Amino acid sequence: MTNPLLEHHPLPPFSRIEAQHVEPAIRQLIDRNKQAIEDLLQDQDCYSWETLLQPLEQLEDELAQAWSPVSHLNSVRNSDELREAYNACLPLFSEYGTWMGQHPRLYRAYQSIADSDSFATLSTAQRTAIEHALRDFRLAGVALPEQQQARYGELRKRLSELGSKFGENVLDATNAWTRQASREELQGLPDTALANAAQAARQKDLEGYLITLDFPSLSPVLNYCENRALREEVYTANCTRASEVGPNAGQWDNTAIITETLELRQQLAQLLGFDNYAELSLATKMADSPQRVIDFMEQLASQSSAQAQTEWRDLREFAQREDGITELQAWDVSYYSEKLRQARYRVSQEDIRPYLPVSRALPGLFAVVQRLYGLDIREVEAFDSYHPDAQLFEILEDGEIIARFFLDLYARSDKRGGAWMDDCRVRRRQGEQLQIPVAYLVCNFTPPVGDTPALLTHSELTTLFHEFGHGLHHMLTRQTVAAVSGINGVAWDAVELPSQFLENWCWEREALALISGHHETGAPLPGELLDKLLAARNFQSAMILARQLEFSLFDFRLHREWGQTADQSVQALLDEVRAQVAVVPLPSFHRFQNSFSHIFAGGYAAGYYSYKWAEVLSADAFSRFEEEGIFNRDTGASFRRSILEAGGSQEPMELFVAFRGREPKIEPLLRHSGITT
Repeated sequence: MTNPLLEHHPLPPFSRIEAQHVEPAIRQLIDRNKQAIEDLLQDQDCYSWETLLQPLEQLEDELAQAWSPVSHLNSVRNSDELREAYNACLPLFSEYGTWMGQHPRLYRAYQSIADSDSFATLSTAQRTAIEHALRDFRLAGVALPEQQQARYGELRKRLSELGSKFGENVLDATNAWTRQASREELQGLPDTALANAAQAARQKDLEGYLITLDFPSLSPVLNYCENRALREEVYTANCTRASEVGPNAGQWDNTAIITETLELRQQLAQLLGFDNYAELSLATKMADSPQRVIDFMEQLASQSSAQAQTEWRDLREFAQREDGITELQAWDVSYYSEKLRQARYRVSQEDIRPYLPVSRALPGLFAVVQRLYGLDIREVEAFDSYHPDAQLFEILEDGEIIARFFLDLYARSDKRGGAWMDDCRVRRRQGEQLQIPVAYLVCNFTPPVGDTPALLTHSELTTLFHEFGHGLHHMLTRQTVAAVSGINGVAWDAVELPSQFLENWCWEREALALISGHHETGAPLPGELLDKLLAARNFQSAMILARQLEFSLFDFRLHREWGQTADQSVQALLDEVRAQVAVVPLPSFHRFQNSFSHIFAGGYAAGYYSYKWAEVLSADAFSRFEEEGIFNRDTGASFRRSILEAGGSQEPMELFVAFRGREPKIEPLLRHSGITT
């Protein structure tokens, strides 16, 4: 039996990949890589980029190409068989990573290249890749005694398993809860949401309507449903997922996983000579100290706190005037916020939705990219797909294909929630051949219902632009060294710059003319409606900022302070952070942390602050376009050259200064957010 994961393919052969292929392929490739590395080290006395690092890059790329479609399928077409195969490989990768990171001869070989006279003759990208590798060797415990190295490996292996299990629990808990509802119970829901709920019921052979915890189902209930009891029921189910409380209390409970994860991260940090995991996390980021991060967040909190409190007071007063609500509960906040937005600005997300069909928004996004960077994007009709929703596109410059990307836009039950970009192929040089980059772009929007096409809210539009910004960072790189190509090697607190930056065009009149068009008539977004949308842009912006700061401070303080006291409690720390920055009181049963996948199943541990950190960069970067023209081709070329093409080859601050001519200022972010100080 041939194994497609052991073959070279320009694009993944999804239709041929089965769960039984996964573990044998990964075992074989890891074993091969280990032997090849030993042979490379054995056969050389003097090391160079060409004789050691280039062959190493090839080995790693072949392993990545085998694993990439497996990881992707586990996220977008999850099954028991694939999950089992995926999880069986995590310890293999963990052990392999530790083996490489603690390989003394490999470390000395890298160091010998860095110390050689030829180092200065290498390209900037090559030198940066070597410097990052040497840093990572040290962070992998290469200098530790043998016993401590073994402990490092055990910790990494277990943390990998815990992260995977955390994400699985969230997915299973999300899928486990549904609520059949009648039309009467769903008074207030827009027609699009009702149609989606009816379709969900039909797919389960049920009568009436079906509410789930997938965002396209959850959000309309919380925003529009007049039935307060139903809002409370849905809210409770969502905020208690994967915890010891709520309708599925104790099932898929992540509480113990959180505690063990924090304990092991603290042990890992101390093993490597850091006081806490926050310090370890910052070793590869822009921020130079934990206190710098805390000061940054507290500065934002102090500048926005008064406005956030005013916005919260206005909402409470509105709910009391509107419906006599004397005590606004958490499940009321979205509902009355939407009513207040409509009362104040006469516009809702549903008013905008008919003008943002995917069939218009997607070409509009491509048109924005074309005007900024001179690129053409075309769909590939025939390709090896994994689901009918998946699409494939090519990016062309002067008629030449420079990148490709898969696009998977709609929510479904076997797909994890959220939106993300991941790499499928990285741009790198293979001898005389250039491997072009390929990205996965994934969202969870409301799918088409019957004859009605997929219609986006403006919020979903910004999500689409956000993820495409990540995609452009990966796909427009000019680097040919894999370790610094695209998003590789980019400091985590700078990686959100290109994504948040592209969101700005969702708010520009000239851009929206390209993006919008009524799904029935093709008519552009009416000027009056556009005026209302723009006027409402910063509605409750300070409250939203307070919520993001709550997440960020909780994450960072948790990883900075865990282990300092004997009576430590995740919930107690979260409550303390909320008392400091939150404006909306939350119920005691709220278990946000139990589904906080960014930090417990993703790469944002002690790094969630990166969203706001990078938003300062993105707002300031966009301010140059505001000064010079939002479609100024020269400015676009400058951003592409300084930020997108450079990848991880230089320090992010150097790249930002190269584009902006100075270090970033916080004022554009506050101005864009409508926050006055």
